[in-house]
Amino acid sequence: MRRFILTGAPGAGKTAILRKLEQEGFGVVEEAATDVIALDQASGITEPWRDAAFIDRIVDLQRMRQIRAADAPDAVQFHDRSVVCTAALATFLGYPFSAALLSDLQRIDQQGVFQRHVFFIRSLGFVTATEARKISLEDALRFEEVHETTYRQHGFEIVPVEPGSVLDRVEAIRRAL
Repeated sequence: MRRFILTGAPGAGKTAILRKLEQEGFGVVEEAATDVIALDQASGITEPWRDAAFIDRIVDLQRMRQIRAADAPDAVQFHDRSVVCTAALATFLGYPFSAALLSDLQRIDQQGVFQRHVFFIRSLGFVTATEARKISLEDALRFEEVHETTYRQHGFEIVPVEPGSVLDRVEAIRRAL
């Protein structure tokens, strides 16, 4: 099985691309951070990212989803973010890397979990705020830079997916496969 990561700035269109890839029959694995935020907010925590333990909750859910998806019969899987994104998030938020984060970074590297080519979904030039996405365009672009740097530091090659329609972006990904 070949597992590819889709990553990029918040609001860049990753989820729409992932949905289209899923419609085309590819296996997909959902992003964890948005679900962790939604659960925390439903529990009364309005800004869960202000707590360093937020990072480990994302790591745990990502690892569980990735391991569960390992048994899927898909020849190709697309993961909406990965633990490398969580490392970028920790850096962006100014949190030290926890033992859980470091362990999972080591695990995916040692086990060769993901293909070394990462589909980097470039910003559309705007960000639509949601309950889970409360970030300015300026901060989203800065976060995009942190993501790219973090992936390169971990030995991944960036495959840029430039702004465009969902269909054009999915076609660019298919061509790169």
